[in-house]
Amino acid sequence: MSNWDGIDEFIAVATASSFTRAARAIGMSPTHVSRAIIALEQRVQAQLFHRTTRTVRLTDTGRVFFERCERIAQERDEAIALIGEEGEPQGELRVTCSTAMGERFVAPIIRRFAMSHHKLTVTIDLSNRVIDLVSEGYDLGIRTGVVSDARLIAVRVASRTLYTCAAPSYLAQAGTPQSVAELASHQCIAGTSGTWHFADRGAEQVYRPKGRFRCNSGQAVIEACISGLGICQLPDFYILPYLRHGMVVRIMDNLQPEDEPIWAVYPQRRHLLPKIQGVVETLQHELAAAMR
Repeated sequence: MSNWDGIDEFIAVATASSFTRAARAIGMSPTHVSRAIIALEQRVQAQLFHRTTRTVRLTDTGRVFFERCERIAQERDEAIALIGEEGEPQGELRVTCSTAMGERFVAPIIRRFAMSHHKLTVTIDLSNRVIDLVSEGYDLGIRTGVVSDARLIAVRVASRTLYTCAAPSYLAQAGTPQSVAELASHQCIAGTSGTWHFADRGAEQVYRPKGRFRCNSGQAVIEACISGLGICQLPDFYILPYLRHGMVVRIMDNLQPEDEPIWAVYPQRRHLLPKIQGVVETLQHELAAAMR
């Protein structure tokens, strides 16, 4: 008996929540699937499913086991594909990215990539939470700033410029700050980042903004800025449309920080997979242009 016996049947039942539908999906008889699950439960010495006449659902142990088995099966299939499919991207591609950048730029690029590769299934998780790609089973993450996780490979795919801005109406009333220290006497509109960055004669300065308004939506922050509520610092793709129309103006240009790198990061053990190589190359070619 192989240690893999029953795993495919288990994954199929967990996915379909039905022995009959699982059997149909993998081309086996319901009797075979049922026997395979019983034998697997005996081998792992744990109950994997709660069974009634109407429902089949995972136990807590089964849920944990399913997450691991699904990931292992995916990697097995990808290893076979790497050899047998002449480098064609296929299988499931799980991507995580911050919400705003993902909605505006990353999701459309990856959607077009998926449309060109019909054997690829894509899941994009847009979240401002920093996800552990390895432990949570993601293939790719889009990150900004410094990437320090030694388990990951980071490829620079674009960069973004941070602008410090305010509405003309606010500056007419409160004046224009000329230094980081002067920000303490102004209303600052804070967004997702808890710090603002500046560069003074090559030396980085970090400031923690304080004010009456804070929101984890960059769009809400720029709208508050336009209304005259205070000063904000945001990436270029938020600021530029309003800057061009004079609705906000740049301030503290002499303290402009260096552009932030944008990275495509992925677990080291996946760097040879065609789906990873393909989507990273696509992001390198398209993301910077899309963000201009």
